[in-house]
Amino acid sequence: MTPSDQDLDLSFLYEIADGSDEFVVESIDMLLQQAPELLGAIGSSLNASDWAGAAANAHKLKPSMGFFGMTLSQELLQEIEQLCKAGGQDPGAIKAKFSRAEELISQSMVTLTKLKAEKEAGL
Repeated sequence: MTPSDQDLDLSFLYEIADGSDEFVVESIDMLLQQAPELLGAIGSSLNASDWAGAAANAHKLKPSMGFFGMTLSQELLQEIEQLCKAGGQDPGAIKAKFSRAEELISQSMVTLTKLKAEKEAGL
């Protein structure tokens, strides 16, 4: 996978960090903690056909995706949220979108983990 294939653009994060590596590290750390929990909750909700729960957790995770420039993941979570709010009429499509979002987010987590380690080493 090349960096251009990845769903990650840290321009906004760096802009608001205003040169603070500590802010970047804290922001990444928060995402690394929250994203797996919320992805797990969405997956559990989907498996239980708990459409409201899946929609609520997708809604919670969505803003973080924008913050890290993960626009494809954000769009997929938006679609998952909408489809679940509509009653989950096409569970197969919802689960396929979730699987793709999980894959993209997991790839970004690997990159962010490395970046966090590099930034921490410089602090």
